[in-house]
Amino acid sequence: MSHSLEVAQIAKSIAIKLNDEHDYFKTNNINTDLIEFAGLAHDVGHPPFGHNGEAQLDRHMIEYGGFEGNAQTLRILSRLEKKQTTTYPQTNEIPQPFINGQDYRLGLNLTYRSLASILKYDREIPRNTDARRNALNEKHAVKGYCFSERDLVVQIREHVVGKNFEGEMKTIECSIMDIADDIAYSTYDLEDAFKGGFLTPLSIIAMPDAAKSPIVAKVKRRIDANYGHLPVQDRQFTLAEYNTTLRRIFAGVLNVEIPESLAAEGLDMDQYNALVVSVTASTSENLCRNGYYRTEFTSQLVGRFIRAVEVCHFDEFRPVLSKVRLAIEAFVAVEVLKTLPFEAVIMSSRLKSAENRGQWVIEQIFGELKDDGGYLLMPEDWRLLIEANPGDTAWKQRSICDYIAGMTDAYCLEFYERILGRAAPSIQKQH
Repeated sequence: MSHSLEVAQIAKSIAIKLNDEHDYFKTNNINTDLIEFAGLAHDVGHPPFGHNGEAQLDRHMIEYGGFEGNAQTLRILSRLEKKQTTTYPQTNEIPQPFINGQDYRLGLNLTYRSLASILKYDREIPRNTDARRNALNEKHAVKGYCFSERDLVVQIREHVVGKNFEGEMKTIECSIMDIADDIAYSTYDLEDAFKGGFLTPLSIIAMPDAAKSPIVAKVKRRIDANYGHLPVQDRQFTLAEYNTTLRRIFAGVLNVEIPESLAAEGLDMDQYNALVVSVTASTSENLCRNGYYRTEFTSQLVGRFIRAVEVCHFDEFRPVLSKVRLAIEAFVAVEVLKTLPFEAVIMSSRLKSAENRGQWVIEQIFGELKDDGGYLLMPEDWRLLIEANPGDTAWKQRSICDYIAGMTDAYCLEFYERILGRAAPSIQKQH
């Protein structure tokens, strides 16, 4: 939730900047309310336990259209949220989400432009293992939208960019949200890593070359993928460039000023070096321990990255399809800061044990719910949804997947304990 608030704030700031600077958007403003919506809504489809939960659900759904967080965001907004159906509240009829094999749910019944703002990947996820292997040769979750939303995406495309458009659709609002997501991920996750004691500026700078090399390789691949139009020399990224990037990011920690009173004592080189190390270490630790210092550091980075956003492609025929990007130097810094916490924190043994536990919990819950009669453990509205289409295995699997995907980490663990754990269940406990 805090991440989504951060993305919304950054995305809105980017839109305000572009509305002020770009000739077209000065008089045809990017809608800041729509941008804010995209930032707030972009992650609602993330299942419990993040990408590990996503991978586990995808394994269960691989023969039924797969599972992916962005695809689930579209499903939640356009289908799963219980606000409207095709007949409710337009008539006085009791809401019927599913009748005679037809899904009548409309979710929040948002505008097509709103839905387009969160459609990051305009492609259908392959429906089964063979299709996935033939199309992408990938076994992990494929980014896109589920085939159940294919007709909706066709309608989105027709209303936003027109019937005759044949390319991949990604709106200016979605492009801005995507950049804002990267900025928030790279800065606030680093702040959390500092607060949690996983990293310090000095530990990052002092990492051995062997630990830096995988980060350098990943960032280099992303530079080539996103800035392939630039000359080769402008896309160079070696260990030397990596260390230069770190020095720029942590300049406030490294630019040590020795107090004049101490410098005047005529220190020899060893004493001076020891003092520099002491002051630098103290500054590094203060940044991690003091919330005010951390917030100021993060705010400065966010401001720097927002100022580096530029319109890289303006489509005069379809301004809605214009694209934004970061200037290359800012892009490199963002990618470094995204990759660092992933390699040093998310891949650490301290978090891996929790991730594996989460995957195992989802595996056990899914297995229990899909067994004969297992769906009766679900809340009544989900039970009725499954019973409305009896005998359809794909429908049942998707409904179970939707239910689990909507859980928080805490509720997922609680639900597991209630149905499979050692704790005695209570009939007073509400779903």
